[in-house]
Amino acid sequence: MMSNEMIEYVINTYPGTVVTNNWGEQGVFYNPDRKLPKGIYILTIKEKDGANDRASQLNREGLYRINLGISKTSFIKLFGEIPKRPSAGNVIDMEYDFSMVDEILPHPVYGWMSWISVINPSLHTFEKMKPYIDEAYNLAKEKYQKKKI
Repeated sequence: MMSNEMIEYVINTYPGTVVTNNWGEQGVFYNPDRKLPKGIYILTIKEKDGANDRASQLNREGLYRINLGISKTSFIKLFGEIPKRPSAGNVIDMEYDFSMVDEILPHPVYGWMSWISVINPSLHTFEKMKPYIDEAYNLAKEKYQKKKI
């Protein structure tokens, strides 16, 4: 799947979502009333390595990574534990090859916040991600309600 297809799916499936470019990546936020400057993150699409995020090796030709935050319970079911926050510029301490393509993995930097990631998901893997996208959307809605003015 292409990154724009995933963004279109989220925008067309989940009411109140908006797309914003941040730090060289596209983010899909929940912000139905546009009362927050950007909204609450649902997911991001990263297309290149950053100064503090090189573990996925996204500078390889044609790669991107979709990232989303899920519940701690779901993260633990997937990976067995929540890792500790890494020091600045480092990755989480978990035994994964964060450069693997088409695998649901802990986010190499934000796994400690229960974020997951997939580099270039196939249609099959994207289907497996849909329940996690639902969860990320519902978490964003809950956070939005708490912050709403």
